[in-house]
Amino acid sequence: MTEHDVLVVGGGLAGLRAAVGLADQCDVAVLSKVHPVRSHSGAAQGGLNAALGNAPQAGDDSPEKHAFDTIKGSDYLADQVAVLQMCRLAPQVVREFEGWGAPFSRFDSGAVAQRPFGGGGFPRTCYAADRTGHVLLHTLYEQLVCRGIKVYDELAVTRIAVADGRCHGLVAYDLKRGRFETFAAKFCVFATGGYGRAYRNSTNALINTGSGIGMALAAGIAVKDLEFVQFHPTTLLGTNILITEGSRGEGGYLVNRAGERFMARYAPQAMELAPRDIVARSIQTEINEGRGCEGGCVHLDLRHLGKTRIVERLPGIRQICIDFAGLDPVQEPIPIQPGQHYSMGGIDTDVRGRTSIDNFYAAGECACVSVHGANRLGGNSLLDTLVFGRLVAEDINARRGEFSFKPQEAVLRRCLAEQTAQLESMFARGKGLPHYQLRESLRAVLAEQVGIFRHESAMTQAVEQIGGLRQQYAAVGCCTPLGPFNFEVLQALELEGLLCVGEIIAKGALARQESRGSHFRTDYPVRNDAQWLKHTLARLDGSQISFSYTEVDTSQHAPQARTY
Repeated sequence: MTEHDVLVVGGGLAGLRAAVGLADQCDVAVLSKVHPVRSHSGAAQGGLNAALGNAPQAGDDSPEKHAFDTIKGSDYLADQVAVLQMCRLAPQVVREFEGWGAPFSRFDSGAVAQRPFGGGGFPRTCYAADRTGHVLLHTLYEQLVCRGIKVYDELAVTRIAVADGRCHGLVAYDLKRGRFETFAAKFCVFATGGYGRAYRNSTNALINTGSGIGMALAAGIAVKDLEFVQFHPTTLLGTNILITEGSRGEGGYLVNRAGERFMARYAPQAMELAPRDIVARSIQTEINEGRGCEGGCVHLDLRHLGKTRIVERLPGIRQICIDFAGLDPVQEPIPIQPGQHYSMGGIDTDVRGRTSIDNFYAAGECACVSVHGANRLGGNSLLDTLVFGRLVAEDINARRGEFSFKPQEAVLRRCLAEQTAQLESMFARGKGLPHYQLRESLRAVLAEQVGIFRHESAMTQAVEQIGGLRQQYAAVGCCTPLGPFNFEVLQALELEGLLCVGEIIAKGALARQESRGSHFRTDYPVRNDAQWLKHTLARLDGSQISFSYTEVDTSQHAPQARTY
């Protein structure tokens, strides 16, 4: 058994920011499925929102206006005090990364450059060309190295050891050695990312299996608002590689097969810079109604920006198009289609990252504070990870007096025995039912029946089908001998949680008889504040999923019509 004061699970921005904030006062270690600089945070392209007022058009921008845009963008499902806290800390986050040497793009004046993003009233998205997540991740990893923080990479956590309402530590699968190990801690922080790989067409990395959310459910922790799934409007046709919203922030046009800028029909004032849920539905409507381009897409046209601006501001996007689509956006439009991108819902936490288990925290995309509500604005996800990773660290540091808690080795041994028994039963079934067949079935059901447009009849079938897949999981077998880099074992184990997440998405969406943000029902196309201005909570009771609802904090702004 290995022991630390604090274990942080996840090597992305939320996890690293929490670890850096803890390092001066605690013995903290990071457990990550991949090396930290390969975490999915590095795929974020567009930017980081903060009301700095650097852009010429920024006028009298403020954290309070940033908060209002976020609340409106969330379709009034975000908890407003949490949003305000995030937006007020945003300028500090940018200054902190400037101090750490993050190479932000800059205006001629030397100020951090800011571009407009969808749903924002001001150009407040700070960026580093179109590689912002990559830049922030490497900057933060440097701080990790400077502080000598221990990193266990290529190590996948599979279970949370809980007894008497406390987390005693974790069971993890060491990919390099092909064996399970136990880790004890006084506090645990999950920053494990989203569940994008539950969907067939996703911008998410292969590691985004919702494993942290699944483990939290299994440990008795509630998850919140999983039915709200963000579909990014612009992913590269055929590969679903992200094409940043910064492309539209720089002035790119969305056009249909007739060359028409069709967003004038759906968001005449904001046009291409409407919030993501609106733009994604607009694109899919053009495709569904026969105005799309060949292959089931529309075009993102950057040609009018000119080569100089594309090379300076969007070099990564240009290279992606050359490498994966065989076209140069300087000369040709980019074929794009919507793809699953982000999870607004996640592990239920308060603004400090605390969950219902006193010494267990969550932050980043795996958590739901809630600051994104029913729809996240672009540029707020990087901010979310850094703000709440920091707040988690501050809260744990303030609780150092509770470090007298001694995690029990017996609890960890029992958890390890349960994990070993589960795996042995899979090996006993040999080839059994291949895990990938169930996973592909789940991805198809969610993509086709719980996607951008939703309807009762399709979702009723989805709930039934996913329930059947969960029952079939008992027949999943493993046939590759346990050893180094046995990904069959990991994928088979993670599938159990992913199926549970998929069923919660479908059941939550079926129950919510309204349209709000990313959740759009063709049979209930209007937002219903009287009945559905509330958060969805889901828990596991044995193997059964139960639902309850809690109030939304609307203390700052009363809900109003959401037009752009």
